[in-house]
Amino acid sequence: MKNGRPGLSARRLPTLTWHQKEHSTLTRGERAADTMRNVMGSWRFVAGFIVFMIVWALVNSLGHSWDPYPFILLNLFLSMLAGLQGAILLIAAKRQDGISAALAQHDFDTNAAAKIDIEALLEINNRQLAMLDELQRVLSFTVAPAKAE
Repeated sequence: MKNGRPGLSARRLPTLTWHQKEHSTLTRGERAADTMRNVMGSWRFVAGFIVFMIVWALVNSLGHSWDPYPFILLNLFLSMLAGLQGAILLIAAKRQDGISAALAQHDFDTNAAAKIDIEALLEINNRQLAMLDELQRVLSFTVAPAKAE
């Protein structure tokens, strides 16, 4: 019973959102994968990496050459980065699939609870309509004989 009225839901609103609860359960590795995904999937990272490769090529072509053209060391670093990025992005995608599934279940649970509340409200509404019909019938019965006099 809520507010002394039977039939209304006694459920309370959550103090934390689903996302806040989910974030608090993440491991350090999951947080790192999410952070790296957000960084590596940004235009800032792409632009910074292009600038890094241009600077690498300029320094090794014009100045001190620790990695002369065709930049084999740079190619090695790029290959290692690609391998790590692939693994990190797969970890983050796997987590995102889990989040999507959990959100779908949360939405289903919320909808099921809302359905129960709506059915309870419809039942209350139907009882009120029945009471109003009864009151109209009683009023029409008591008002009609008064007009006859």
